[in-house]
Amino acid sequence: MNIDMIRAAADRIKGHARRTPILTSPFLDDIAGRRVFLKAECLQHTGSFKFRGGWSAVSSLTDNALKTGVIAFSSGNHAQGVALAAREHGAPAVIVMPADAPTVKIENTRALGAEVILYDRANEDRDEIGAKLSAERGLTLIKPFDEPQVIAGQGTTGLEIAEDMNALGVSHADVMVCCGGGGLTSGIALALAADAPGLRVRPAEPEEFDDVTRSLASGKIERNSRLDGSLCDAIITPQPGDLTFPIMQAHCGPGVVVSEDECLRAMALAFERLRIVVEPGGAAALAAALFHPDAFTGDAVIAVATGGNVDATVFARALETMK
Repeated sequence: MNIDMIRAAADRIKGHARRTPILTSPFLDDIAGRRVFLKAECLQHTGSFKFRGGWSAVSSLTDNALKTGVIAFSSGNHAQGVALAAREHGAPAVIVMPADAPTVKIENTRALGAEVILYDRANEDRDEIGAKLSAERGLTLIKPFDEPQVIAGQGTTGLEIAEDMNALGVSHADVMVCCGGGGLTSGIALALAADAPGLRVRPAEPEEFDDVTRSLASGKIERNSRLDGSLCDAIITPQPGDLTFPIMQAHCGPGVVVSEDECLRAMALAFERLRIVVEPGGAAALAAALFHPDAFTGDAVIAVATGGNVDATVFARALETMK
């Protein structure tokens, strides 16, 4: 993995992915005690940054591989990103999803033309299921984070952050990224190391699923003891990736761990003050920026709102926190 792969992915993505905005609010600044800049990847195609990695990976395939089709496993955001990219390239897509994924994510993935296969997240191994189907059908497996072309695609987010923050005159700040397996975190970290070295990436994770934070602290890959049971389903993974962890170890600062309640409050504030919809896992970075002021030292913090695919009942629960 290197910056050249990210720049090549940016060339392929241009005209297909949205360049998402940096949003600000004086009300959020007051809560955080510093300037807060939010990169709204919840406004990306399919409602999350995952479209970038999906397009990058699918667009790099040969014509024969596209004709045979692709397979991916995901709780929903990577699923939709790959499904849309495959449809745009005329390629069949099979998506392996946990049965407890938000209904909106399952329905949207099917609506994009993908065949969805559900599995039990707690008792079945998605890697085994994906490998078996890939072998049986000759499908190309596109992993959700531990895949070079996926990391390259996610890294295009970092190129945009570097350009936009330079235009805003912000050269030194922590960049909080909602982190699961580390594809987006490592991609942004590589991009910023090349184009904006004063911007330091840090992972944001939910309580009890803080494998990356613990891994960065210990210097070795740590595994979560639980694999389900969090509102932040979008960023629940067993452990950091073999490809992503060394990148994060080289370029990232310490992680910040947030609670589900903090994520729900961040969702409500994002809606109230920025008028955007963010899902719980996609709000972890903003929650860190708003509710953990002692974790930062500078006068500015950048948070990436990674996704907005949330069921109405969960979103209503978030809005209740404002009452």
